[in-house]
Amino acid sequence: MRGREDGGEGLFSYVRLEERVPADHPLRAVRALADTALAGLHRRFEALYSITGRPSVPPEMILRAMLLQAFFSVRSERMLVEQIDYNLLFRWFVGLPMDASVWHATVFTHNRDRLLEADVARDFLASLMGLAQVKTLLSNEHFSVDGTLIDAWASMKSFRPRDGSGEPPAPGGKGERDFHKEKRSNDTHASTTDPDARLYRKGAGRESRLCFMGHALMENRNGLVVDAASTLASGTAEREATLTMLDRRKRKGRVTLGADKAYDVEAFVGDLRTRGVTPHVAINGAVSKLGKVRKTVIDDRVTRHPGYAISIRCRKRIEEIFGWIKTQAGLAKVKVRGRAKAEAVFAFAAVAYNLVRLPKLIARAAAA
Repeated sequence: MRGREDGGEGLFSYVRLEERVPADHPLRAVRALADTALAGLHRRFEALYSITGRPSVPPEMILRAMLLQAFFSVRSERMLVEQIDYNLLFRWFVGLPMDASVWHATVFTHNRDRLLEADVARDFLASLMGLAQVKTLLSNEHFSVDGTLIDAWASMKSFRPRDGSGEPPAPGGKGERDFHKEKRSNDTHASTTDPDARLYRKGAGRESRLCFMGHALMENRNGLVVDAASTLASGTAEREATLTMLDRRKRKGRVTLGADKAYDVEAFVGDLRTRGVTPHVAINGAVSKLGKVRKTVIDDRVTRHPGYAISIRCRKRIEEIFGWIKTQAGLAKVKVRGRAKAEAVFAFAAVAYNLVRLPKLIARAAAA
């Protein structure tokens, strides 16, 4: 029964939540893809939750809520839960009935952390990219890889000597310890807030930051993420993570891999060729302090082919992925602690990026 036609309010009003979302709303196609991918994880979820004890938040609802947090740049879980309570679009997308009470923010966070620790994010990404309508959009032969720095949820003041000599002064002292002009390194210091965070700088003359490294493996046809990882920040992390992501993929025949000049390292290029991967790596022509040009391991066996120039051009699209993840999904600084959780959050942001782009790509392919 609805309200009276004269504009007055009736005693009752029955409105289906489904009716409040327009049929052509972009989130409808996104949710359909997400639900299909989540259906493939049903057994995975059953193994995570006990059949006894207090009922918890369904994992499908948690993951849909996390997607909303990335889509709409919601800064915190508390704000997310608040919006799910009164925002009908959010409530519909999550799958929460109109008359159901929303969860407490702390309950939501505890259940979310359980999923992050169980490495569900990578399974979600694999399930999404394995859908029949998605696999036709992917290239099986040409890929690109890159890494980016992600600030850790820890301040520089927490980076103290491992031997405990850098404790702050006792209450009533002269204030906080002055760490300026103090030589600090990952060998002698560690963050008391997040021990997995590493002190790292992007290049000469740049500031050092406590951070992790995020890595993405992109297929070159439509620029979609097919694998993602997060590691401790180090000079070799990008190349190590690349080999790990390549080993996780089932490859048929020879493939190409585009990358920037940081990957122009003899051992890494040799590892790629051992795996049947053609290294379309940008040539590192940097000049050393002694004035010598760095020797590259990429020769005309690779550069003479037209595909090399195409890969070098396509690999730059991976910066669009990192830009969206850091700005829209809010991962310029992670809000979790520990490398494992940081990796799960980064992989989940990659899922959100793909879901934003997939509906239009699928519609375009169907119309072609």
